[in-house]
Amino acid sequence: MPSALFSPFDLKGLTVPNRITVAPMCQYAALDGVPQDWHLVHLGQFAMSGAGLIFTEATGVEPDGRITDGCTGLYDDATEAGFARVVDFMKSAGNAVVGIQLGHSGRKGNTVAPWQGGGMIEGSGGWQPQAPSAVPYLPGWPAPAPMTDSDLDRVKLAFVEAAKRADRAGFDIVELHAAHGYLLHQFLSPITNTRDDVYGGSLEGRMRYPLEVFSAIRAAFPAEKPVIVRLSVTDWIEGGWDLDQSIEFCRALKELGCDMIDVTSGGLDQRQKITTGPGYQVGMSESIRRETGMPTMAVGQITDPIQAETILATGQADMIALARGMLWDPRWPWRAAVALDEEIALPAQYARCNPKLSSTPFVRRR
Repeated sequence: MPSALFSPFDLKGLTVPNRITVAPMCQYAALDGVPQDWHLVHLGQFAMSGAGLIFTEATGVEPDGRITDGCTGLYDDATEAGFARVVDFMKSAGNAVVGIQLGHSGRKGNTVAPWQGGGMIEGSGGWQPQAPSAVPYLPGWPAPAPMTDSDLDRVKLAFVEAAKRADRAGFDIVELHAAHGYLLHQFLSPITNTRDDVYGGSLEGRMRYPLEVFSAIRAAFPAEKPVIVRLSVTDWIEGGWDLDQSIEFCRALKELGCDMIDVTSGGLDQRQKITTGPGYQVGMSESIRRETGMPTMAVGQITDPIQAETILATGQADMIALARGMLWDPRWPWRAAVALDEEIALPAQYARCNPKLSSTPFVRRR
């Protein structure tokens, strides 16, 4: 009987060849938002890995929506061309479905790269972060500027234009980033959203802007291509965003045509209290899947092929995402195929390394 991990998955008519996903991972290596050779090699290695779905990193829909000045963007012809080059190579090197995560940093923007300390950019090159409300990310940080109605319209339009560019660049899927404390998560959580207009207050009010953005992207991206959402299901803080609210939000997303929820958690506030461990977010994925009827993707310390197979076989998720595990072992899908006694297509140039693993090399996708 075929394994669950290596069975194909149908997402809005798009067939993902297996259930292994490379999660979006920031590289802080872009130049003016444009992906560089680093991205070609970084993502290209995953294209040859046998993973069914590969996401590029969190990508800002406007320059001031990036996390750092080294983050990728998709907001002009140069950034679009840079991604088109990367996507074209990925599709020449493997048979994975290729997705992009579109987001806006909100109050977590204007920072330097983590290995440079992660503080605010000061002086030339910096920008004034905007957010739902004037709530600083860290003590001692300046408060972000609360977004006006015109700001909300501008950013929503930026998401729409980025989705159109993503299609032209060759991406198969758009993932809307509503997790890890970035702008749309900031609207959802009562910790960061203290607005008294229609975009704040009640759960309905806090959900309103993220739902408007999703609906606008769904209308702009081709109907036959999936749009999914990465969601922090809980803030891990008493009185913050939680699973019950997430279920209501996901039900609303489903009504608007969302095709899958990529289930993660946290990242909004340093007061979070997270108990981590192998598969520590899988239960949240199972709850969202059961309560909404939507497909889910599980992520978070899923490192062993048998562990991944069990999550899928027991109905806790429909796909598995790996991040740090793929950085450490970009051939993880090959190892998983061996562990589960499955065949996996290898690049023709690599097929000789294990003739028992693959009888069919990759065929270029366009």
